[in-house]
Amino acid sequence: MSSAVIPKKSSTWARVGKTWAPVVPFAAWVVLFLGIPAVAVIIGAFQKPGGGWTMTNINIATQGVYLTGFENSLKMALLTSIVPAIVGTFLAYAIHVSRGTFLRRVCVTASGVFANFGGVPLAFMFIATLGLTGIGTQWLNDLSINLYNHGFTLYSFNGVALVYMYFQIPLFVLVTLPALEGLRRSWREAAENLGAHSWQYWRHVGIPVLMPAILGSTLLVFGFGLSAYATADALTAGTIALTPIQIGTFLNGNVLAGQENVGKALAVGLIAISAIAMIAYVVLQRRASKWLR
Repeated sequence: MSSAVIPKKSSTWARVGKTWAPVVPFAAWVVLFLGIPAVAVIIGAFQKPGGGWTMTNINIATQGVYLTGFENSLKMALLTSIVPAIVGTFLAYAIHVSRGTFLRRVCVTASGVFANFGGVPLAFMFIATLGLTGIGTQWLNDLSINLYNHGFTLYSFNGVALVYMYFQIPLFVLVTLPALEGLRRSWREAAENLGAHSWQYWRHVGIPVLMPAILGSTLLVFGFGLSAYATADALTAGTIALTPIQIGTFLNGNVLAGQENVGKALAVGLIAISAIAMIAYVVLQRRASKWLR
């Protein structure tokens, strides 16, 4: 009489290892290139150049031109997140309801390209197009439309915001489309069978379902607008007080004696604002993910 072979159960540690092994490379990358530098910046923000703890760096970073930098950065982030949220929502919905598969793929692919195009190349493209002697500016001049005579300039706060929206709107479209995919057709049909009009459906079903995802996407592009550096620096050469540009000035060595760590204090401010925005983003995304299952 043969005895049945009972398979051995894997140990708890083996199961844990199999579950978390794929995460180890990413966790190591986060610790090495995000965690350790962030801790070093936070510690340095409260240290004197020669050693010892101080609050002087924080006090300097929250006064004068540096406080103006925070205010301008927040205004820039708000402007370049709210406008893309409004425009991007309608664009994403238009892509979602489009019947042409080819057109939809082209729009999604183009959004992915535009969302990842930034920095100095983007600034150069806008300078060559809408700069004082840009091609687009000259074409408009030929039509008797002179933008710069009406107060517009590419090298101002509004000009930088316009350039930011070039990649902020496509980014918003990309992160909002999955939420629109979560709107089930059966919900619309059920609402219509119960006698609901289109506006009633959106008011009681569509908008409540989409709102967490839209707000979360808005917070995501807010973080991008807050921390973007290269594009604004290439356009304005530091003439606009923005915190990322001010931090770049410290990294380039343009500092006063005894204020070497003020740049780290500015970075701590951006880290704190970004952390609050990202925590809210995670909470909203968890709520929105319920409808994507």
